[in-house]
Amino acid sequence: MQVDSPAKLRNVALAGHNDTGKTTLASAMLYAAGATPRLGRVEERSATTDFDPEEQERGISIGLAPAYLPWRDHKVNLLDCPGYGIFFSETKAGMRAADLALVCVSAVAGAEVNTEKVWEYAAEIEQPIIFHLNKMDRERADLDRALESLTKTFGRQVLPVQLPIGAEKDFSGVVDLIAGKAYRFERDGNGKGKATEIPAELAAAAESARVRLVEAVAESDETLLEKFFEEGTLETGDLVRGLRAAVARRKLFPVTLGSSAHSIGTSSLLDFLIDFGPAPADRVHPAHRIDGAELGLAAEPDAPVAALVFKTLNDPFTGRLTLLRVLRGTLVNDAQVWNLRVEETEKAHGLLHVQGKQGTATPRLIAGDIGGVPKLKGTQTGDTLAAKDQPLRAAWIHVPDPAMSFAIEPKSKGDEEKIGDALARLIEEDPSLRAGRDPQTNEFLLSGSGQLHVEIALARMKRRSNVEVILHPPKVPYRETISRAADGHGRHKKQSGGRGQFADCKIKIEPLSRGAEFEFVDEIFGGSIPQNYRPAVEKGIQEARARGFLAGFPMVDFRVRLIDGQYHDVDSSELAFKIAGSLAYKDAMAKATPILLEPIMKVEIQTSDEFMGDIMSDLSHRRGRPQGMDSRNGAQIVQATVPLAEMLNYAPALRAMTQGRSSFQMEFSHYEEVPRTVQEKIVAEARKSLKEEQEA
Repeated sequence: MQVDSPAKLRNVALAGHNDTGKTTLASAMLYAAGATPRLGRVEERSATTDFDPEEQERGISIGLAPAYLPWRDHKVNLLDCPGYGIFFSETKAGMRAADLALVCVSAVAGAEVNTEKVWEYAAEIEQPIIFHLNKMDRERADLDRALESLTKTFGRQVLPVQLPIGAEKDFSGVVDLIAGKAYRFERDGNGKGKATEIPAELAAAAESARVRLVEAVAESDETLLEKFFEEGTLETGDLVRGLRAAVARRKLFPVTLGSSAHSIGTSSLLDFLIDFGPAPADRVHPAHRIDGAELGLAAEPDAPVAALVFKTLNDPFTGRLTLLRVLRGTLVNDAQVWNLRVEETEKAHGLLHVQGKQGTATPRLIAGDIGGVPKLKGTQTGDTLAAKDQPLRAAWIHVPDPAMSFAIEPKSKGDEEKIGDALARLIEEDPSLRAGRDPQTNEFLLSGSGQLHVEIALARMKRRSNVEVILHPPKVPYRETISRAADGHGRHKKQSGGRGQFADCKIKIEPLSRGAEFEFVDEIFGGSIPQNYRPAVEKGIQEARARGFLAGFPMVDFRVRLIDGQYHDVDSSELAFKIAGSLAYKDAMAKATPILLEPIMKVEIQTSDEFMGDIMSDLSHRRGRPQGMDSRNGAQIVQATVPLAEMLNYAPALRAMTQGRSSFQMEFSHYEEVPRTVQEKIVAEARKSLKEEQEA
């Protein structure tokens, strides 16, 4: 559908923890609005936003997926975000492109790990949130308990705008506290409620809840608060205007109710999004001009165009589809737009409204709208497309470094080139993947957020490109560093008739703080080494430190001071000083007491009381250090730091230890020195492996 005003748009990111019904909710909303002919279901592999074969087979959302629907003369753009922590970059991309986060929460489980992560990222980008308590029809679903979980976690600004009619399997509708009406729904119906009077048994509870809502809205605005004190309440018109403003300013976080599996509460939710969700014009997207100056992009259709690319889809049959959000101006079909990153012009030919993986042609996308452009040449996820005479970069997400790397090799000879092409297309879709050859081992590495992330990527590659690979155990990215300062002397002298080779340099090395990487300081005064040869010394040290000293791992977190040297007018050269630099590095390292560093992961485990003893004992054996324990909705949360080397087999171990009733997620925290006894074993194994490779 085509709209001509940003006020008629709502851009909603469906986010939250896994298994809270986000994809099913998207299907229910599409069906209720008539955008799809039937209610799509995850278990039947018919959900519009779970179109990837891997998603359909596994029954989980893997990537960000778009959809749209018409409702009350508005266009509602939905971005269905994955709920698993390993795909959180996809969720962040969806939230960055939206104006509102509709955070799905299980009415049984309450706030969970990824609920908090979504909340934190929404706060970071100052995005409004509406909570949707889903699965109200489930056994043990409880509004009061779930609300207590949300308010305890996120504050008293979280408050319901609806009450349930019926509980658990008898849940049949909602009471709208603002309109003062009840809406009943047919189970497995079309999602459209019928307005009725509030049931008598709920009248008192509804009145009490509405009073609390009115008080909260009044407190969010000084003018409304004065009126509230004068009149003792707020008229419905003031309540509506005040609540909408409070949502947009992140003063209040409303809670709606429903059961997406049975399409109960769907039309009420859509009405609430139209009435109280922010429109694109209510928000300003941050950006930078080419000179670094900051600016805000407002949804003005007549301004110079600027669009943010937030997702790339690759289909083996239809090719590449670029999903974008028009932040400013109007993008018309066949428009010429400028990509500042690659400094190239792109032609936006064949603009589309995108429903899952299907597209419908449209002549234009106005400011605030979301759509797709097929077959752009060099544009990637995160790029900004803008007018050439006003180039800029819109704010984008930070994609964290991968937590785990695997070595891969083709099953069939001659598939090396195919692997590279296939992985390039996967990384276009999922920038949190990394691929490349390890300069130390010459292995081809695929890195991701976890083992499941990498396995899904390879399954996609096999299905789409017919390329199979052998997956080797993950490599732990150890690093080396020094523990004390030392001097080094490198002298390279070679005479074999004719012009010889001569270079001499002296250096001092000293430790730096963790994460400082490397620093080279030229402290030569005078001409003991000519200026044109000094960069060669640094280059020799850089190449040597990449090969490490102890066990072939990169040397980091140290400073090199070049303090003296000698040269020869005829025999000195850049190559000679490069060799001398590497010799000085080796000489200094032998005296600097080098040590091994290992990546430490921040781990969060969700379990129950009965398994706490086993989990804590197992963490101790893995050299883990508990950082804290908490309880959340009846579950125990263990936070710990654990070396990555000890976590490589943790997923199957945790399943076996807890009968599959616990979960965990981890992310990189920092590097730390390896204990001496463990270091000796790692160094011995690494040296043995290097020797075998050299002899092969």
